[in-house]
Amino acid sequence: MPKKPADKKPTTTAAKAIESRWTKSLADAGWTALPNVVLEKQAVLGLKPTDVNIILQIAKFWWQPGQAPYPSVKRVAEAMGVTPRTVQKRISKMVEAGLLEREERFYSQGGQTSNCYTFNGLIERCKPFAKEIIAERKRKAATAKALVRRKEPLGQVQS
Repeated sequence: MPKKPADKKPTTTAAKAIESRWTKSLADAGWTALPNVVLEKQAVLGLKPTDVNIILQIAKFWWQPGQAPYPSVKRVAEAMGVTPRTVQKRISKMVEAGLLEREERFYSQGGQTSNCYTFNGLIERCKPFAKEIIAERKRKAATAKALVRRKEPLGQVQS
């Protein structure tokens, strides 16, 4: 992997970081943020691979905080290459497990439209894991720093 030139400033926005890793055209086509803890702890959270894919598919429609995404089950199923019934079943399981919240939406003239979804349960379940990961990262950094200090030649003073 080529090194960045020393005079090049690191990117500061998430979009620029995505673009630098995945290319401008892929970034311009859209990207989805998902905390790593969801991926790393999916088994402990009781998520099947299909569930994680559904979460990703729903999350790609979550553009603004406070505005729940509402993709149709059909659209999610088509993107995944599964049946709408598979998506419905897995969403129901995640709702029962308290990981997703589903709110029915209706047209003003009557009749149901796509549901909206929130991730509050998933977020709350992930918080303890996130704290553990952060604490472990800090512990490793402190251990590495102590190791460096022990390797310094005698006679040098730490400032």
